[in-house]
Amino acid sequence: MSRRILLVNGPNLNLLGTREPDVYGTATLADVERITAEAAAAVGFEVRALQSNHEGVLVDAIHAAREDCAGIVINPGGLTHTSVVLRDALTGVALPFAEVHISDVLAREAFRHHSYLEDVAAVRVAGRGVDGYADAVRQLAALIP
Repeated sequence: MSRRILLVNGPNLNLLGTREPDVYGTATLADVERITAEAAAAVGFEVRALQSNHEGVLVDAIHAAREDCAGIVINPGGLTHTSVVLRDALTGVALPFAEVHISDVLAREAFRHHSYLEDVAAVRVAGRGVDGYADAVRQLAALIP
């Protein structure tokens, strides 16, 4: 079995570090990728990272992951609350995945309280800032034989 995890960051996460720092902090997407890769290496995995503002690109990457990844860590951004397509891609590849949110989505606007992924995610981490990515990797890795 592959010892690789796909890290997927959805729309607007390329703006980390400058977008609403009072909500998302000052860490950048590069920081997120580094934190995730370090956490994965500590438990014997490598990471392939992708960020896109386009849903179809995310779906294609998820489909490709079934060829060489053992699991997925995903922060779907705003697609969390809108995308049945993303849910179908994740369930379709049958890889365990962790849903990550930097902010505490339940403490934010009501429309952010619903996730199309939460009931099918193996792991869910929210409100831990970018450190939540490392938490998600460790929890997901524990589920992968």
